[in-house]
This record gives sequence, structure tokens and C-alpha cells, in this order.
Amino acid sequence: MIQWPAQTESVLWGAVAGAVILSVVGFSFSGWHTASQTDAIASVKVATALTAAMAPVCATAFKQDGKYAANLVELKKTDEWSRSNLIEKGGWGKVAGGQDLSPEAARACALLLIPA
Repeated sequence: MIQWPAQTESVLWGAVAGAVILSVVGFSFSGWHTASQTDAIASVKVATALTAAMAPVCATAFKQDGKYAANLVELKKTDEWSRSNLIEKGGWGKVAGGQDLSPEAARACALLLIPA
């Protein structure tokens, strides 16, 4: 059997306590993230970037529509919370071969067309 020095138990408990303290400080105050937290943050950033990129494309397509004046009057008459539905139905934010415009991007498009 191996004889350990008398301080071994204290050193091991100190190492465990240090690891726990380091983890608490790192995750609470130093900005460490778990994989799932990082995925959630990345998803939010991607959605924000897509909204910022697609809203001007949508507004430009809206302005280039042959019925721009009539569409703008209809958009202004529409309640603020349903303008995104009108934008989505109009298809102004749809990119060829791409997905439909997200509701957030449609709202941002409407805000570009009718500033608050």
C-alpha cells in the first residue's frame, strides 16, 4: 500500500474547492458559456443580421412595385401590428429561391417605408 504524505488530503480538497470557485466565477462573471447558451446567442445574432440585411431589400422591392403609391396608402392605413402581414403577403421581401421574409424583417421593412 502506498503511503501518502499527511497534507495530501488537504491539497486534494483545496484543488476541488478551487475548481468549484473557478467554475462559479467563470460562468457567473467572466462570460463563459455552455454549448447550448452559445447556440442560443448565435441564433439571435443570425436572426438580427438577417433582419438587418433583408429589410432594405424588402423596402426597395416595395418601392419598385408598379403599384407603389396604392400599396403605400394601404400600408399606412393598416394597423401597425398587422403591417408585417401585408408586407409578407405582398412578397416584397422574398428572394428568388429563398424563404419567406421573417415577421421581424417584415416589421423592419414597414418601419423603413413608414418611419415611426
